Amino acid sequence: MEVKIGVQHAPREIVLESGLAAEEVERMVAEALAGKSALLSLVDDRGRKVLVPADRLAYVEIGEPTTRKVGFGAM
Repeated sequence: MEVKIGVQHAPREIVLESGLAAEEVERMVAEALAGKSALLSLVDDRGRKVLVPADRLAYVEIGEPTTRKVGFGAM
């Protein structure tokens, strides 16, 4: 699952690949925004942990990663 996180006052978004289901990521974001936790904490496929303060979240996009097309093909 590809997750893009926009952070307020940051010029770039955070993009990570996670093995979590979309519903689980959505639940974690909702809990962080509801004030149940001060941080949104996600772990990517490589085992790196990403921590974002909940009060600095601008947006979160959850979706499948797009595959790049390689080679020659008919358009």
